[in-house]
Amino acid sequence: MDLDRIDRHILQILQVDATVPIQQIGEKVGLSHNACWRRIKRLEEAGVVRKRVALVDPGKVGYGVTVFVTVRTSHHTEAWLDKFARGVAALPEVMEFYRTSGDVDYLLKVLVSDIAEYDRFYKKLIAIAPLSDVSSNFAMEQVKYSTEVPV
Repeated sequence: MDLDRIDRHILQILQVDATVPIQQIGEKVGLSHNACWRRIKRLEEAGVVRKRVALVDPGKVGYGVTVFVTVRTSHHTEAWLDKFARGVAALPEVMEFYRTSGDVDYLLKVLVSDIAEYDRFYKKLIAIAPLSDVSSNFAMEQVKYSTEVPV
């Protein structure tokens, strides 16, 4: 989808605060309420705007430990991937899950409350499918975090 200057400005505003009223967004980008509403609807229908959400601080709701988990496997069949992907996607502790190139086959971002909870998670993870190696890196400090895609 081709995005013009106004679309990009709308996206910038929504990424900072999706609760800004359409009338106010329209004023900022130079559109009427209806024209702005149509633009936002078009961006949503095209999948550019996937959804509007509230961002929760994990530490304030008991998930103060972020773990980056790398997984290697010697199994590279579609059936294995389907089983592994479905199993990992069902684990609520997994915030992000990627199939990667290079030395690591999969990368997971996991949120847990403490090391004991991570150990319980680890046992569930390794029970999903045969794995060659699972390595865990615990985040010591979050230096940067953003949900804003540069548009």
